[in-house]
Amino acid sequence: MKKAFIIFLLVSSTGLYGQSVFGYWYGTANVKTNNSANNYLVELVLQPEKGYVKGIMNYYFKNIYRSVEVKGNYNANSRQLDLYSIPVIYHGSTSKLEVDCIMNFRATLLVAKTGSSLSGSFISLPDYRYTCGDIKFSLNQNADISKKDSVLKAISEYKENYQVWEPTARDTIVAVTVAPRKVINYVTEKQFKERENVVVQEIEVESDSLRIDVYDNGEIDGDVISIFYNDQLILSSQKLTHKSIQLDLTLDSTKAYNELSMLAENLGLIPPNTALMVIHDGKNRHNVRVSSDLQKNATVRIRKKSGK
Repeated sequence: MKKAFIIFLLVSSTGLYGQSVFGYWYGTANVKTNNSANNYLVELVLQPEKGYVKGIMNYYFKNIYRSVEVKGNYNANSRQLDLYSIPVIYHGSTSKLEVDCIMNFRATLLVAKTGSSLSGSFISLPDYRYTCGDIKFSLNQNADISKKDSVLKAISEYKENYQVWEPTARDTIVAVTVAPRKVINYVTEKQFKERENVVVQEIEVESDSLRIDVYDNGEIDGDVISIFYNDQLILSSQKLTHKSIQLDLTLDSTKAYNELSMLAENLGLIPPNTALMVIHDGKNRHNVRVSSDLQKNATVRIRKKSGK
């Protein structure tokens, strides 16, 4: 009887730990309007305390990196996490992205054998409701870096951060120029087909000829990627740096849209694998931040403007 009770306690404690929001989470958040889709890359480090939860939220949006402290509550019975009064860059801001939406973060913890995730929305406070729409997100837990010592160190060394970054002439030094031709790599092609393709943004361009510059997004941490264009491998196992990988592409006019996809060959030192794609159509420039991991490929959907 005593042995059975000990086994019960062990199973119970394992189950409780599996239901915890402690650790490192990462993923994407999206707000969709009538004519655009806007993608945020989000990282969340959480430490439950007695009676509340605290931590750090980092996010990228367009050319902005923001890092803020967060605090809230977690209900283990309903698996609901609430974080309060978070400043989120307004997706429609046109003046140096200086407009904030003050939002609450509400998520439900989902636990499965394949891993844990947080799914929910950023929800505007009443004063911002008519301007700032809800931002839906899905975050996955990275078990490898959700160690207690790593989380406590990240929180103890935290400094609030707000950075604006734009590629300059120096940044556009080309590391490699890629022609859109078929590359044979059966292992990479198999991985691409096995992973889920997630459309992170749709853009409209005014030309059939495009130039794409791809950089590491943020800190250079050893990210290695492969790139597919309309499901065809055109770049295999290229390391991302501050120098661009430059692709010259021609749209396939027989398709309603063309797709540019990034497969993560690794997660670098700081998961997930993130990149900045700067897409030029001769007149306009689109900055798209993409994030891939070992389960999902990030895809940018490109349409030609009608009548162009």
